[in-house]
Amino acid sequence: MSAKIAAIPMIATAGVVFVGGTAWTVLYSFTSSKLLPKEKFVGLAQYDRLWSSSKWLISIENLAIYGAFSLVFAMVIGFLLAALLDQKIRFEDTFRTVFLYPFALSFIVTGLAWQWILNPDFGVQHVVRSMGFESFTFDPLYNPDIVIYGVLIAGLWHETGLIMCLMLAGLRGIDEDIWKASRVDGIPVWKTYLFIVIPMMRGIFITALVLIASGIIKVYDLIVAQTGGGPGISSEVPAKYVYDAMFLSQNLGQGFAASTMMLLSVVIVVVPWAYLEFGGKSRRV
Repeated sequence: MSAKIAAIPMIATAGVVFVGGTAWTVLYSFTSSKLLPKEKFVGLAQYDRLWSSSKWLISIENLAIYGAFSLVFAMVIGFLLAALLDQKIRFEDTFRTVFLYPFALSFIVTGLAWQWILNPDFGVQHVVRSMGFESFTFDPLYNPDIVIYGVLIAGLWHETGLIMCLMLAGLRGIDEDIWKASRVDGIPVWKTYLFIVIPMMRGIFITALVLIASGIIKVYDLIVAQTGGGPGISSEVPAKYVYDAMFLSQNLGQGFAASTMMLLSVVIVVVPWAYLEFGGKSRRV
C-alpha cells in the first residue's frame, strides 16, 4: 500500500503533463491560434491547410522513405555484424567499440560530421576525384531527388552499432546445444539462423524496433544539422514542420494540427501492436 501511495505524485504528474498536454494540443489544433493560444475555433481549417501544404506532403514522404529504409537496413546490418562478431573473432572488443561509438554522439554531431563527409568540395567526392576519377559524382545532400538518402546514411551510421550490440547479446543467450544439434542434423547455418535463432530472439527484435522507431522520430536533429530542410524543402520532415510552424511562422494552430497528425500516426501503429502483443496473451491465459 505504501508503494502505491508513493507512486501517486508520479502518476499525477504524468497525467497532467503528458495526458493533459496532449489533450490541450489536440484541442487547440482546432483554433486559429497564432503567436499565442486563443479560443477561436475554426473547425478543421488547420487540417485542410496542413494537407494542402506541399511542404507537409514532402515531409510525410521523406519520413516514410527514411523510416522504411532505416528499419530494414538497421535491423539487417546490425544482425549481420552481430552474427560475424559472434564467431569469436580476434579483437572483438575493439570492433564492438568502434561500431558502437557513433551512438555515443548526438544527432547534431553526427549530422555535422556527415555534412562534411558528403560535401563535394572536400568530402568523398573530392577525395575520389583527387585520385584521378574526375567524372565521379557523389553529392546526395545537394541533390533534391536523393537528399533523404544522404540523411539515411548518417542515421544508419549512428544507430546500427547499438542494434548490433543488442543482437549480439541475444545471440550470446542462445544455448550452444541448439547449434550442436543443428550441425548434427546437417541443417545449414542460414536455416538455423532464419528458422530457429531469429524466432528465439523475438524480444530482442522488438526492443530494437522500438529504439529504431524513436530514432526515426528524432530525425529532426539530423535534418537540421545536415541540410536544414534543403535543398529548398526537399528534405523536410514532420518534426521540423511543427517547429517551423510554431516558432518561425508563429502559427501555433498549424503546429498543433501537425503534432496531432504525428500523434495519430503513432497511435495507429502502437494500438494494434499492443493489442496483438498483450491482448492475445491475456486471452490465452
